[in-house]
Amino acid sequence: MAEYAHDPVFQGFIAEARSEAQVWVLTHGEDLLVVESVEFEDTDVMPFWSNEAAAQAHCSEEWAEYKPEAIPLDIFCDGWLKEMYDDGVLIGTNWDSELNGPEVEPREILEALSQLQ
Repeated sequence: MAEYAHDPVFQGFIAEARSEAQVWVLTHGEDLLVVESVEFEDTDVMPFWSNEAAAQAHCSEEWAEYKPEAIPLDIFCDGWLKEMYDDGVLIGTNWDSELNGPEVEPREILEALSQLQ
């Protein structure tokens, strides 16, 4: 996790996810938003946000049909992160309006969330 240890966007995601005990993903029916990585070739990224308003802000233009959905933190940690790790999917954390933000391995998210404050 050393790469993101001092990244303010990543740290904000971790802190708010812990305090709210949930994260937000964009869904369209049964589909989850997954995009191509801008950092790594042939790699998918699933963006997550630490609050509903930030997730909702991305539900426009090509993603207008998507809606924010809360994922309880325990389910995110115990199921989603392992599955995404096994699938080789990265996690986008608190992307801004320009879709800038860290693309992080699921194990790094799990390590950060499990550290005591």
